[in-house]
Amino acid sequence: MANLLPATTKTMKKASTKATSKGSKTFKYPRVADCAFKFGAHVSTSGGVSNAVTNAMDVGAYSFAMFLKSPRKWVSPEIKDEEAANFKQLCEKHGYDPRTDILPHGSYFINLANPDAEKEQKAFDSFVDDLKRCEKLNIGLYNFHPGSSLDSDHKEALARLAKNINKAIEQTDFVKIVIENMAGHGNLIGSDLQDIRDVIDMVENKERVGVCVDTCHTFAAGYDIRTEKDYHTFWNKFETVIGWKYLSAIHLNDSKAPLGANRDLHQKLGYGFLGLEVFRIIANDEKLKKIPIILETPVGNDDSIYGEEIKLLEWLQDRSIDDVDFIKKSSELSSSGAKERAEHLKKFEDKAKKTAKKPATKRKSGSIDSMLSKKPKTE
Repeated sequence: MANLLPATTKTMKKASTKATSKGSKTFKYPRVADCAFKFGAHVSTSGGVSNAVTNAMDVGAYSFAMFLKSPRKWVSPEIKDEEAANFKQLCEKHGYDPRTDILPHGSYFINLANPDAEKEQKAFDSFVDDLKRCEKLNIGLYNFHPGSSLDSDHKEALARLAKNINKAIEQTDFVKIVIENMAGHGNLIGSDLQDIRDVIDMVENKERVGVCVDTCHTFAAGYDIRTEKDYHTFWNKFETVIGWKYLSAIHLNDSKAPLGANRDLHQKLGYGFLGLEVFRIIANDEKLKKIPIILETPVGNDDSIYGEEIKLLEWLQDRSIDDVDFIKKSSELSSSGAKERAEHLKKFEDKAKKTAKKPATKRKSGSIDSMLSKKPKTE
């Protein structure tokens, strides 16, 4: 994302990199005092969960997400007391409220709706382990994918999911379980907002359940949010079906795939089929000021991209759709992503043509989300 930031922000970043303070760490992307939103990113916990705090500070995050354990394993070592204490101390030092500003992401293995009783129990045990890790760290939110019905009845799968959420709430004290909406691939639960509403209806303690809306998943599931009108149409539907009080977080991603493609392919802001406008709208939406807004855009091995994108989101505040600099920046980012959009559009159109020629068959379940380079399939 070279040349992403306006000159004033680049100058600020350069100055902060050179700045030194005896006995304190200098961060690459300093936070600004007047940012009205909790813009953040999914950061690494390599070397210990407490490192997530400094990694978040390094990209200028006002909130952050992380994995509580390896997302590639069912069982991981417990968080040591010393590490938990260090995590809390660093949160206090850098001004993060663990109850409101941190949104851990659950393992992609977890499928609480699994019709196989043994696999369902295995997923539940891992789920509760995550929740207890949250509470050890004093974290108040926990985000997870609602799973897949696989080959079972969809309504029965929703009931299993809700049953396991109820059991998990009984076994923990305070962490809010945040259900993420999905892109609609295979038999995944949650691409239709009604799925989430149905699950919430079956949750007994509604103070302990919330929703995370992922912009890429929303678009991939067929909800157009690219313009101000469409954006507000979606949120009106969300309010009607689910209820605004349940919105607990946003995952901020552009989409490599076109509208309604049911493909969970995250893209850098402004590069994809969503375009920069929706992110300008989000960066000026008063209703989103108090919740974590977490980037999950592709960064490879370069987390500084998150720093660039957070600075972009700061820059988008108070800008209108006809702002000359915004129009220029939107065009630049769109041009940078044009080749990749064309490639994915062709794949989508080719697949649509093949599907149209085939006789109707029962859909097979797909794999859960694609954040990992080698993503596990839902059991």
